[in-house]
Amino acid sequence: MMAIGDRLLADAGPDTDAMVLDVTVMDGDWRREVRAEVIERVLAAMADACGLTEPSPSWWVTFRVIDEGSWGSRGTVLSVLSLLDSGVFIEEKATAVRAALGA
Repeated sequence: MMAIGDRLLADAGPDTDAMVLDVTVMDGDWRREVRAEVIERVLAAMADACGLTEPSPSWWVTFRVIDEGSWGSRGTVLSVLSLLDSGVFIEEKATAVRAALGA
């Protein structure tokens, strides 16, 4: 159940601005401070897109990390490891991802 302060969302009334955002990423270098920055930037971007000066306290962001090799599309398994040598990541970040994955 979702709550806004000390009330359940179901009891908050029809004018409540509730939003739940689910950020799902491939396993990699997601230290606590990096996850926090992503969440803060998502909330700030949503506030900006909605013409607000700050995010609503009734907006929630869930940050989920999917295990390496647990992504699939078009009948294939996707891997962050295949991206490490593609030039998408700077070398420092590629090294950090390899270390985090033990690769």
